[in-house]
Amino acid sequence: MVPRPAASPDPLQRHQAAVRARLVQSGHPRTGPDSVSWKVNREMIVVAGWGRAILLQLAHPAVAAGVHRHSAFRGSLRASFRRLHATVGAMLSLTFGDTGQVIATAAGINTVHDRVRGTVPPSQERPRTAGEAYSAHDPGLQRWVHATLLESIPLTYELLVGPLTPRERDRYCAEAAIMEPLLGMPDGWLPRDSAQLDSYMREMLAGGTLVVTDTSRALARAVLYPPHWGVAWPAFRAVQVLTIGSLPPSLRQAYGFEWRARDARAFARWTAILRTLRRLLPSIAREWPMARRRDLSSALTEVVVH
Repeated sequence: MVPRPAASPDPLQRHQAAVRARLVQSGHPRTGPDSVSWKVNREMIVVAGWGRAILLQLAHPAVAAGVHRHSAFRGSLRASFRRLHATVGAMLSLTFGDTGQVIATAAGINTVHDRVRGTVPPSQERPRTAGEAYSAHDPGLQRWVHATLLESIPLTYELLVGPLTPRERDRYCAEAAIMEPLLGMPDGWLPRDSAQLDSYMREMLAGGTLVVTDTSRALARAVLYPPHWGVAWPAFRAVQVLTIGSLPPSLRQAYGFEWRARDARAFARWTAILRTLRRLLPSIAREWPMARRRDLSSALTEVVVH
């Protein structure tokens, strides 16, 4: 009887093994209770910064093409919330999860990325990009997506929670570099401090790579103004104002968003309201439950060790 060949692992198992191997080889330390990542990412309100990050990402024609073809967040308010729930879950697992959860989450992201590939369609704004291939595994695109979050989340924290020291901003960058082995990027590919991040962002904004296309604008509208968004008016209005107001002026103009004196006043008003609401809430209502569970787990571990 001829033995059957061993079944090859499914994509998720394959990615889990690859992520685990890269993580061990890289030697990147995991973040803990004393990290800036735990301090910043535990705050529910920093999710308000994701709108800015997403619009920055969509200003890259290849990212816009990939989202347009492969994302299902458009079409309904429910779809938007499902997408937000999945994204929040991944962020929390990568920040506060144990090693197994981090590996499983990264492997799941990489499995999804396997399917995100294609070519950039023609556009009036940048015809020379038509036909260029894109892939969600492209390290250049991954660095851009990572940098938009690396800039937007601490910016939102400082707007709505409190200041970060220069050292904390640097540490946030360094801690987030663990995404290199998790997503298979080259070692040293991501910014390690705020100076490197600022330099990269200036280069991207001025270098001609970013072009807001009609696809980018349609996706941005779907993010900020999904069908029936008025049902959740306070939340969406706050995100709309904060997102548009914190965009670099050149991109805000390219997206076609007007920004007048009354909009600036609305930005200041919403920022003050959200800061006050956050300050009045008890920690149980303003911090993610997973972060609080990890606090308790870490405290218990410390007691047992000592």
